[in-house]
Amino acid sequence: MFHLDPKQTIQERFAGEAPKIRKDVELSELARKVAAQPVEKTIPAALIVGSVQVVETLSLIFLGLLIYWAQADVIDNRFFIPFILVSGVAANVLFNLGRTHSMWIYRTGMHQIARLVAVWSVFFTLLAVFSFLLGLNDPVTRFWMVSWYVMGTVLLGALRLGVRWVVMALTRSGRVKRRTVIVGGGQPAEELIKAIHESADNDIDLIGLFDDREDKRSPEIVAHCPKLGNVDELIEFARHTPLDLVIVCMPLSAEDRVLHMLRRLWVLPVDIRLSAHMSRLKLAPSAYSYIGDVAMFDMADRPISDWNLVYKWVFDKVVALTALILLSPIMIATAIAIRLESKGPILFIQKRHGFNNELINIYKFRSMYVDQGDSNASKLVTRDDPRVTRVGRFIRKTSIDELPQLFNVLKGELSIVGPRPHALQAKADNMVYSEAVGGYFARHRVKPGITGLAQINGWRGETDTLEKLEQRVNHDLHYIENWTPFLDMYILFMTPFSLLSKNENAF
Repeated sequence: MFHLDPKQTIQERFAGEAPKIRKDVELSELARKVAAQPVEKTIPAALIVGSVQVVETLSLIFLGLLIYWAQADVIDNRFFIPFILVSGVAANVLFNLGRTHSMWIYRTGMHQIARLVAVWSVFFTLLAVFSFLLGLNDPVTRFWMVSWYVMGTVLLGALRLGVRWVVMALTRSGRVKRRTVIVGGGQPAEELIKAIHESADNDIDLIGLFDDREDKRSPEIVAHCPKLGNVDELIEFARHTPLDLVIVCMPLSAEDRVLHMLRRLWVLPVDIRLSAHMSRLKLAPSAYSYIGDVAMFDMADRPISDWNLVYKWVFDKVVALTALILLSPIMIATAIAIRLESKGPILFIQKRHGFNNELINIYKFRSMYVDQGDSNASKLVTRDDPRVTRVGRFIRKTSIDELPQLFNVLKGELSIVGPRPHALQAKADNMVYSEAVGGYFARHRVKPGITGLAQINGWRGETDTLEKLEQRVNHDLHYIENWTPFLDMYILFMTPFSLLSKNENAF
């Protein structure tokens, strides 16, 4: 996966190459038909993974409490119950760090149990050190810990065998399929498709192939799988129908070609894997992930996936509703001031790019005179811009004009925190943003937000120069690749302070 540094320029990040997204792409008739087909409802992998984590954590906590209650007459420590609760949650965190929770790992037998027991053993080593530092080192406590470890090992093994049985049953019934496309063609793609069909346990819904080559090395049908277009068309195709996985089928020896392809595909909000079936280089099994028996290199993952999406959804809705209630007096006063100063609607609606480059309608308080409005933002607002009303100057400076976007959050079109959505025709150095900066559309791998990392670092407001735009995009990409719940909370906490101290570019 690309390592992103917010101080690194776009040119440095892409090593002198600036991948651009073509705007004149038209899908083939076959690709349009495939994209228009109804998508079969499946059970989200996030739901299965999250459920396993909940059951596993609660089971370990209950086991720990059961052992404690069995010894309650000899254990006299008021901290034991909270200690068990915290330990159970901490074990789940370590299981995630040890990559023991994924659909691929659930399908394995002894491999997942061995990995889980190894992580469980590391956890208990750390727990033993921690309990010693807390003074919980008497013989009774040590007996409790050994009992929890041994019985927990047996419990985890039994649970995982049950999970494997359930996941395999769901897979065979086609309830957990991932919509997948392959980038590549010819004989290598044919071998890959056959290997997937033979061993992938019915969890891959292979939709088609995309290949830039037009000669005999890339036939129109490979192993009964149709070629739907080239890579530019794949990027457009992904905006018309849901995709979960892109598998790049190219030899590792073609390093420049693979790297160029990954840079182009990086803008998509999907998992990207590089097939290792053609590689002569044999690494340890832990170096790969697997689709069936086919080894894969993980090149990129969805930026925010699984239960992080659930957290993000809850965070957005709770913060948006709370903010609307607390800020309603300010919003009502702003609406009255706008209506009193100039004729026209209170709200300004503008089309912008949302998640996966989809067009959405963004709500803002109107800050310009109606007859001088610029819905496409073809001309950026500058200091003392005569198009902006007096009320407009104040609400733009304080970002009050953005508050109606809380309704966009409730509609699911925006997040509270994320890359700011830009107007379609906004320009820097007389170039549309997407043409000015390579990798620009990678910002749309997550939902855009009302505030973001760029904004709290002073890169809000006017982006008239290439440097300003690059800084904003760099910070947006850094946020996407390094997202955590704590980062969202930090950005939200810092936003009011940045509005007061870093608003020199907001007009």
